[in-house]
Amino acid sequence: MKIGIPKEIKPNENRVSVVPSGVAALVSAGHNVTMESGAGVGAGFEDALYQAAGAQLVDGAEPVWDSAEMIIKVKEPIEPEWSRIRPGQTLFTYFHFAANRPLTEAHLASGATCIAYETVQLPSGELPLLTPMSEVAGRLAVQEGAHYLEKLYGGRGMLLGGVPGVLPAKVLILGGGVVGTQAAKMAAGLGAQVTVMDLSLERLRQLSDILPANVQLLFSSRHAILEQIRTADLVIGGVLVTGAAAPKLIRADDLKSMQPGAVIVDVAVDQGGCVETTHPTTHADPIYIIDNVVHYAVANMPGAVPRTSTLALTNATLPYALQLANKGWQQALRDNSALLKGLNIVGGNVTCQGIADAFGFNYLPPEQFLS
Repeated sequence: MKIGIPKEIKPNENRVSVVPSGVAALVSAGHNVTMESGAGVGAGFEDALYQAAGAQLVDGAEPVWDSAEMIIKVKEPIEPEWSRIRPGQTLFTYFHFAANRPLTEAHLASGATCIAYETVQLPSGELPLLTPMSEVAGRLAVQEGAHYLEKLYGGRGMLLGGVPGVLPAKVLILGGGVVGTQAAKMAAGLGAQVTVMDLSLERLRQLSDILPANVQLLFSSRHAILEQIRTADLVIGGVLVTGAAAPKLIRADDLKSMQPGAVIVDVAVDQGGCVETTHPTTHADPIYIIDNVVHYAVANMPGAVPRTSTLALTNATLPYALQLANKGWQQALRDNSALLKGLNIVGGNVTCQGIADAFGFNYLPPEQFLS
């Protein structure tokens, strides 16, 4: 198969979709890999490493898109890339369609086959291609939240862990999944007073066995959220509904009850955000303030640590990319039920229920397109 790896062009996105050893694995399996020069430099992988692995390096994105039967990316194609997508081309990347109607409509119009990392799902319910970036984002959320609590940025002027004689900051984490668990570990490790909220009592019981004593676990309800945000110094939104838009757990009017200088880090912004007042920001301009509450809502948080993120991502995605390349997307999806759940759009049709529900599109079962 002809595989293309373009350079990511989303602002401040320095990740690359495949590391040199991954390219070597694809080439060894008999595939041709065309890669845009400089695609890996931001993550610390020079062109020479990819050439040694067997990739054909080309200047610019156009020859990559033009020649590839399958494009492997990190982030969704943004508007300048839409015209490059060909009917029948397979795209394998993060999409988060349910949070972006224009993106969805562009890919429906393209006629491409879109397989989304974030909806590949094992029978256990685990999202194996979302997990590594959720781990990175959960840990980063605390790091960034602690940074923007500094007075210089409009924060409350608090040190997350306090010092002897001074109480630590209060961290509220909405969602006890991968993001929430990693955030709780980081915040607790820094000495903060942490509360994790979730709707699943089973998950809360699991967390009680693995999180330290300075983490409190609370069943999530509208009333409980309102009570907790009044005294929280840092709120981290880590809720996820697979393939669908995130629920709005904090409403615009709720900000008035929060402490001036409190910080919200909405990790769910890729899926529309779990806070009504969040909208996507960039690493170049990451925050804004509404009602004296600092909002951090960078839509590609792991891009801040591209070396770590690229290695973690390729560890997870490469086995699936090899299946798609070796078998073609239809046979690969027939053989792998987890990968089948990643099929979001094919030939102008929506095959993910969450996307159909978000925009009122007609839904067709993915199995219908495997013959």
